[in-house]
Amino acid sequence: MTQVSDNYQPEASTYAADDEALLVGIDLGTSRSAIAAANGVRKMIESYVGWPKDAVAVRHIKKNIVFGTEALEHRLSLRLFRPLEKGVLKHSLEDEEAEDGVGNKQAARELMRHLVHLSQPGRDQKVYGVVGVPAQASLKSKQALLEAAHDSMDAVMLVSQPFAVAYGLGMLDGSIVIDIGAGTTDICRMHGTMPGEEDQLTLPLAGDFIDRRFEELLKEAYPEAQFTITMLKRVKESGAFVAGQAEPIKTTFPCNGRPTEFDVTEPLKNACESILDGINEGLHKLISSFDPEFQSKLRSNVVISGGGSQIIGLASRIRQQLEDLGGGNVHAVEEPLYAGANGALQLAIDMPDNYWQKLT
Repeated sequence: MTQVSDNYQPEASTYAADDEALLVGIDLGTSRSAIAAANGVRKMIESYVGWPKDAVAVRHIKKNIVFGTEALEHRLSLRLFRPLEKGVLKHSLEDEEAEDGVGNKQAARELMRHLVHLSQPGRDQKVYGVVGVPAQASLKSKQALLEAAHDSMDAVMLVSQPFAVAYGLGMLDGSIVIDIGAGTTDICRMHGTMPGEEDQLTLPLAGDFIDRRFEELLKEAYPEAQFTITMLKRVKESGAFVAGQAEPIKTTFPCNGRPTEFDVTEPLKNACESILDGINEGLHKLISSFDPEFQSKLRSNVVISGGGSQIIGLASRIRQQLEDLGGGNVHAVEEPLYAGANGALQLAIDMPDNYWQKLT
């Protein structure tokens, strides 16, 4: 497995889409978005965009638009948008009715523009970007993302997110990538060529699904506790597990205004386990429908990536399920939050000019 350091530099290529352009790889995620650029810059932000609600909010925040964690921290003062849902651009009546143009579409444009800005392109330098999307994103969804990229990039290529991960790791033959994000889990089998529709699956079972299930279970167990999805997400990200957790997980929520400690170990574990059956079914489907001569090769080379791959014990639980098919090997990538952006960047470097869709 390829290990990527903070000083990650992609391999050079004989291809050059544009000798002067800055090449970037983008993982445009429902919860977090990452960019990796050929100049060595790598950045990640929470996928939130906010505009101040009024003049008082502008004076308080001292900005006309806010991104990421800062937007979450000031959300009570903002018209806050999380423009991606299940890995694709949201559509809402707010987009159609907003006279000032503020809505999910504009938020996606600004998010993309901000990511490109963070990559530090030179003055008037063209930007060519490969963007990872859900494995089974519709043509309509892809078109919406192309439109979102129009103001910030000169050429773009959309690829499935798990394929980008596999490409960056050099796992192009006899492998399966399970990319677990916030909105979707995408599964892709690799066999030495571009994967087709039959090689990929997109499941709505990912981080957001876990958050909602966690919320349901906590309301049942502790109806007096007060919390938000944002609070639960922090608890999940610090302690998510499906196996191997020895110590109880405790956190503090208000209870009638008084901070109170709660044991959330079992609700958290059950919520994390809620995505396992769907992932195992998808994995079995892609393996059992493959050429029987090469099925064992797929089983022995399964990799999980994305934020969900950090759930403690997840690789071992998936490995256990593969026993029904004769056993296999499952491991997590070294850099789960950057694997997609790193792979997209390597694709940007390697792809010939005719693969790009020019936007300008």
